[in-house]
Amino acid sequence: MKIIKSTRRGFLTVVSAGFAAACALAAEKAGAVAKSVRIVDFDATGKRKEVMEVQKIVKTDAEWRKQLDENQFDVTRKAGTEPAFTGKYWKMHDDGIFSCICCGTPLFDSKTKYDSGTGWPSFWQPLAKENVTEKIDKSFGSVRTEVECSRCDAHLGHVFDDGPRPTGLRYCMNSASLNFAPRAKA
Repeated sequence: MKIIKSTRRGFLTVVSAGFAAACALAAEKAGAVAKSVRIVDFDATGKRKEVMEVQKIVKTDAEWRKQLDENQFDVTRKAGTEPAFTGKYWKMHDDGIFSCICCGTPLFDSKTKYDSGTGWPSFWQPLAKENVTEKIDKSFGSVRTEVECSRCDAHLGHVFDDGPRPTGLRYCMNSASLNFAPRAKA
């Protein structure tokens, strides 16, 4: 039988390393370790500026509730859907830029907005693919493609392949997930 000689310093080193690793894992699972993401910035005229690496925005539900009204929170943080024909942007035709209600990331240009007849604001493409994330949504017994803000993971809506040319896509968004700013004069 081999006897392993342990020192107090060696024991404390192993325990400290294990504790630090456990804390790092817990912090990462809790979202405390901010990841960075690449998004495209646009000016107030809608002109593409630059690709930026920014910190992902992570907040607790309590922090989001302080920032958002109840409907915005339900839609963006809990993947809810506003009733058709009720959102403030579904029939809006003003010229401007739609951004994320949670973090301000530019998402859609009104020049790509069209009347899909669905009762939700619909666009045939986002301003930049980097600014939105698409993932499979298997809720409610169907398979759809969910669209989220890349910077803060806000639920925006879904994308379907029944849209107009040139993309054939319909980004069907919730008004509650968007903020609108009129286009600045160039």
